[in-house]
Amino acid sequence: MMYLMQDEILPRLKNAYKLPFIVHKTILTANIGESFLATEIESIENNLPPHIKLAYLPKLGQVRLRLSATGEDEQLLLNEVESSAQLIIDKIRPYVVAENDIALEKAVLDVMEDKGLTLSTAESCTGGYIAHLITKHPGSSLVYKGGAVVYSNDLKRSILSVSKFTLDSYGAVSEQTVREMAKGALDHFKTDYSVSVSGIAGPGGDTPDKPVGTVWIAVASKRGIVSKLFKFGNKRVQNIERSASAALMMILNELKRNTV
Repeated sequence: MMYLMQDEILPRLKNAYKLPFIVHKTILTANIGESFLATEIESIENNLPPHIKLAYLPKLGQVRLRLSATGEDEQLLLNEVESSAQLIIDKIRPYVVAENDIALEKAVLDVMEDKGLTLSTAESCTGGYIAHLITKHPGSSLVYKGGAVVYSNDLKRSILSVSKFTLDSYGAVSEQTVREMAKGALDHFKTDYSVSVSGIAGPGGDTPDKPVGTVWIAVASKRGIVSKLFKFGNKRVQNIERSASAALMMILNELKRNTV
């Protein structure tokens, strides 16, 4: 009976009911909204052949573009999808993080490992979430050397050498503080790059000039320090996730600009 099923019935069924091939291609983007992204690639999407579909898969701070093709010739489908993906990538290249379906932090790890670079973190409002994202990937120790979660100003001073004057004059959530945090992590952990985050995740803790969702992020390297202000929403978990995503994207942007 087993012989009949394996050598007779199943082969005949496969020949009688030949299923089409389905191939996928994913492009990971960040720091671009879904609606703006759709506008940017509208002409490309409108000219896709009928058997190729484009899906938008948004996540906080990121959008995955997934091309799916269906047909009888697998190699032809692969070629068509790759060609369509390249048109999209060329159009939105500044926002492209990866040309395959990987997490944002894995893209950072892959680039840094390839370049032989190391990374450390200094986190306040994200509470170690960036470190968590990075270290959940096997082999991350080749890049990631350590980090500090410094919620209190005392720890910002004692671990990262943020000056009392800076904290008293500008506050924990400020460009001056986050730059000193990044420099402190770079020196303390002796890494090629560091990233620091300080903000108001909420609810509460805000002021008229620093509402909930205010987040400063800095990336430091031997080339210097870059910092940026972000204004997120009023939901704590989303603010933490979006802060982490923005921090990782800033690292990638600096890796593109620098070779260190």
